[in-house]
Amino acid sequence: MYNLVLLAAKPDEWTHDQFIEWWRGEHADMTYGLPGLRRWQHTEVLDAMDDRRSAGWDGLSILSFDSRADLDAALASPEWAAAVAHVGTMKGRRIAVMGEERVMVPETAVEA
Repeated sequence: MYNLVLLAAKPDEWTHDQFIEWWRGEHADMTYGLPGLRRWQHTEVLDAMDDRRSAGWDGLSILSFDSRADLDAALASPEWAAAVAHVGTMKGRRIAVMGEERVMVPETAVEA
């Protein structure tokens, strides 16, 4: 998998709950149609381990594609342009990085 990872913080005038509701709601609706999107994981940030360095973030999304070429195609698509336009002039912060996924610990079945 090739992932686009987005760490985001809400605009100052929004509450955390408003931002998460927007991100998982109307903004998600703009994202579901990205061509080649294989998986999307979203984490609502509820706690920070180190307040001095880690505080101030509200959520993390990982959008997964089969390859870098598939991610590039999604980023060049009208669906991506619409999602970016939907964010508009929102004054939140974000970090966006991308790279090849490597599973370090595979999922295991939970024993009953």
